[in-house]
Amino acid sequence: MLAHHTVTGCNMRVGDMCGTGTISGPTENSYGSLLELTWRGEKPLQLSSGETRTFLQDGDTLTIKGYCQGDGYRIGFGEVTGKILPAK
Repeated sequence: MLAHHTVTGCNMRVGDMCGTGTISGPTENSYGSLLELTWRGEKPLQLSSGETRTFLQDGDTLTIKGYCQGDGYRIGFGEVTGKILPAK
């Protein structure tokens, strides 16, 4: 992913976040991406603040965290948080 971005001229810098590899299930309650959860932007997602979103917006804060687990173990990478800034 990093090579794909940089070879096309994207300026990656320290602190930039990249997220990829959505693992989704077959039912609506197991979707793993905002695009799936909002059904390509046709079904707004209700946020705890009362707002709705179909896509990320400038000023949104995004936290990515993840783990995998098996019988008797769990491996994770903690969490990373960033704020969506407007394009310059």
